[in-house]
Amino acid sequence: MSTVTPMNTRTVVEELLRRIGEGDAERIAELFAEPCDWRLDWPEAEHGRRETPWIRHRSTRADVVGHYRGLAEHHVPERAATEVERVLVDGDDAVVLGEIRQTARRTGRAYRSRFALHLTVAGGLVTRHHVYEDSLAVAQAFDGRD
Repeated sequence: MSTVTPMNTRTVVEELLRRIGEGDAERIAELFAEPCDWRLDWPEAEHGRRETPWIRHRSTRADVVGHYRGLAEHHVPERAATEVERVLVDGDDAVVLGEIRQTARRTGRAYRSRFALHLTVAGGLVTRHHVYEDSLAVAQAFDGRD
């Protein structure tokens, strides 16, 4: 009799980060539970703005695919980088600390944003994905005003 053991939290987080780095939205979404608790620490009134439509809460794998596709559509991929500085794991929870560097496709403005990503893993899938980032830096990069 074979027993399937779910991957541990660190393994799932490292695989998630690897897939995010590869940029395949469908493969990223495979690591998320249905439903999942996806939140962004942005002012609620700013969610889903025309300039930043990928910024909103999500709850399904299809939503996760939409997030990563939207992110790619609104940024210049060859001018993007993410530096993961630390992954902290405590049981089912993990916190990823780092910095993203992106360029807004619409304005051509580059930005940097420090981030903390709080993940919870259960049964080998991500059940919580809460992002804390510098929303002002992102908003200013997409603001068409000079």
